[in-house]
Amino acid sequence: MRRTVLTLLSVALFVGSATAQTKYQKVDKGDFIEITQQGGRTIGYSQNSGIKILTVDGFAFKDLNRNGKLDKYEDWRLPSLERAKDLASQLSLEEIAGLMLYSSSQLIPTYDAKAKKGTYRGKPFSKSYASPSDLTDQQLKFLVEDKVRHILISKVNSPYISAQWNNKVQALCEGLDHGIPANNSSDPRHGVVADEEFAAGVGGKISIWPGLLGMAATFDPAVALRFGEVASIEYRALGIATALSPQIDLATEPRWRRAMMTFGEGSKLATDIARAYSDGFQTSKGKEALEGAWGTNSVNAMVKHWPGGGTGEAGRDAHFSFGKYAVYPGKNFEEHLLPFTEGAFKLQGGTEQASAVMPYYTISYDVDPSGANVANGYSDYIIKDLLRTKYNYKGVICTDWGIVNEYKNLHRNTGKPWGLETMPVAERYLKVLMAGVDQYGGVNTTKHIIEAYELGKQKYGEKAIRARFEESAVRLLLNIFRTGLFENSYLEPAKSQATVGCVEYMNEGFAAQLKSVVMLKNHAQTLPLKGQLKVYVPKRTYNGVYNQWYDRINGEPYESYGISLNLVKKYFDVVDNPADADVALVFIQGPTVDRGHHITDIEAGGNGYTPISLQYGDYTAKYARKQSIAGGDPKENFTNRSYYGKKVITHNKVEMETVLETRKLMGKKPVIVAVAAERPMCFHEIEKSADAILIGFEVQNQAFMEIIAGNAEPQGLLPMQMPKDMRTVEENKEDVPFDLKCYKDADGNVYDYAYGLNWSGVIKDWRTERYAPKKK
Repeated sequence: MRRTVLTLLSVALFVGSATAQTKYQKVDKGDFIEITQQGGRTIGYSQNSGIKILTVDGFAFKDLNRNGKLDKYEDWRLPSLERAKDLASQLSLEEIAGLMLYSSSQLIPTYDAKAKKGTYRGKPFSKSYASPSDLTDQQLKFLVEDKVRHILISKVNSPYISAQWNNKVQALCEGLDHGIPANNSSDPRHGVVADEEFAAGVGGKISIWPGLLGMAATFDPAVALRFGEVASIEYRALGIATALSPQIDLATEPRWRRAMMTFGEGSKLATDIARAYSDGFQTSKGKEALEGAWGTNSVNAMVKHWPGGGTGEAGRDAHFSFGKYAVYPGKNFEEHLLPFTEGAFKLQGGTEQASAVMPYYTISYDVDPSGANVANGYSDYIIKDLLRTKYNYKGVICTDWGIVNEYKNLHRNTGKPWGLETMPVAERYLKVLMAGVDQYGGVNTTKHIIEAYELGKQKYGEKAIRARFEESAVRLLLNIFRTGLFENSYLEPAKSQATVGCVEYMNEGFAAQLKSVVMLKNHAQTLPLKGQLKVYVPKRTYNGVYNQWYDRINGEPYESYGISLNLVKKYFDVVDNPADADVALVFIQGPTVDRGHHITDIEAGGNGYTPISLQYGDYTAKYARKQSIAGGDPKENFTNRSYYGKKVITHNKVEMETVLETRKLMGKKPVIVAVAAERPMCFHEIEKSADAILIGFEVQNQAFMEIIAGNAEPQGLLPMQMPKDMRTVEENKEDVPFDLKCYKDADGNVYDYAYGLNWSGVIKDWRTERYAPKKK
């Protein structure tokens, strides 16, 4: 890229009677101008934003509010907190309201299939002649009119395009009002495409690491620390300064759909990994550090979901009204706080606390001493009394997405104002704020925040409500100041492209995947396979494609081997006839059912509630509660949510049938099963038909193949117990870890928490010593 030195200034700086000289340089970076200065911070600004550069004491500063003087908030020499307080005091109500917004997810670019979410000059992307890095009409509106400065980014075309888009956003924001930069954010984006191949020495779109449950399966906080360090560098290269992660709920309820996004059910391991992960993301070192351990490599970690969302009754999830109750039959509420209070709030890298927290949608049922049962984000007890006061949390609290929106449908993912469904919208906004929350997730317009301010003015007086708004503004601004965005929020696209998914980071991510794979069974040392063997990989037919909530989104049957045969052929000879094979490789998914509520049950005269099963075979809930612990909803005329005696059929029973059929076809020849799992499962249906079993939690299929071929030794341990059967699942207490009766296989091994095999047998090392539950 062309780099032209525009100005080289020498300024005499007088301190007492001594004279010192300092210099700064302006360099044209294409999208922006960069100023580097001796003994001072690097400045980036857009020539199109209309701001000027002030020179004070020989140093360069941005005149962001264009008043011709250096305000405290513009002075990078001052502490971030002092700057944040100064700026908050200057902001209009509308500007503070904009800071409190957190946009819905944005695609870069917004393709035609998502045209409802984004158009370009009124047209779909394909007809607009827009660049992929252009801002949509909707983005322009919420940035300019609603003054949104927190943007959630989902999919991006490439690091290069993402950097260009970031620069356009930042140039726009820099020229508006007080020049507050955008704090872009992301949900976890280092996930796996199962058949995507890893090649040593080759880069990718972004480094690929195991899922969070897979990270827990390494039982090594150092892996999470290094992931955070790598991911923070890649995020900043994409223009992202806040991570909506980690999810540190304890997954004590094995049926919960989001267990795959946690660090498992053990509080000691989850606490250590939560701390390491957050340290990795937030800590800047060396020349990247600007203020303590905060700096230009820092990414704000938004830990979720306070006070723990892994106790939904019967495994149902609170994205839906039928899953809104978190229950505590084991009276174990306090343990679920530990990953927050002892992990993310006690960091070791110098940033002290995770900088943001997200409460979950759930109603923590009967936890509030006052008897109030409202969603966590509205709860004075959960937020103000516990999080803010008892645990002295000083950072940003952001609602989960849509909790203030209208609740429209019992069966769909709509607004989630649980416990306050009939309260007027503006009153809900005010209640969230007065509970101690700072920000509204998934909201693009300030309308209801302004209405909440007016209600607060009537109820508390204007001075008090203005002070409350400024309090949140300070917290929100602090996360932007500490990450250096006010000085330089711009990126060099070519550098971003070279950084994200570079060879070094790809290698580290794949090594972590290998470390996360758990070997459950290895009868008669079936693994590793040796030599150029002939392998049979069975094909099966699925009855459709389902989304993350188990809604069928495509009813067309399709065939799959569960793995790319081209990948298998890189290790072994693949044959079509099992009679010609030396060994069979069966790649399957764990059991998938639905979300525990179905409209067809209502149509059949039931209450809509159905079991969530962890087995492949048809399941009838003989041991379920006859009376649910919690219940009640404006759209239901009953409170008992029991599904006792009801039957459920899995969507992918074919996985079990494939294993059993392969066993018959292979006779006494080895059958190796590799399971891609999202949560615990019942192994009694397939274990006896397998000579070896591997289980992975969001890893590439190539990681399985490396272990099968003996190129890597399995090291992973189970981050959750594997149940003996569904009876023990039904009888477990949702809030209590390690309370399942675990499956015992034909070799006598018990699939308990922290269990795993290597080539020598059952793993016993520092990890099992520290984290395995002590037997009573």
